[in-house]
Amino acid sequence: MPGLDRLKPGQMGRVLNVGGAGALRRRLLDMGITPGTTVMIRKVAPLGDPIELCLRGYELSIRKADAKNIEVECEREVVEPTGRKEEAVPGRPS
Repeated sequence: MPGLDRLKPGQMGRVLNVGGAGALRRRLLDMGITPGTTVMIRKVAPLGDPIELCLRGYELSIRKADAKNIEVECEREVVEPTGRKEEAVPGRPS
């Protein structure tokens, strides 16, 4: 399965596993990135680092290197019928 760093802005995924060792893994879990959580990539910085996520009703920015440790299953891309991406919050009905 791909890491969270492989998703593009607007794509949503479900966390399958949080890797990493020691303090890194604990920090990711403490921030709410736990297995089963739905996350959406809101935006990526111009040089690719950091990545802004939307999960559990809040926005979180993490380093791309940390995102590689988060295994996700791609769920869908959030797109309106007009083709424009909408501002969606995981966990809220769209």
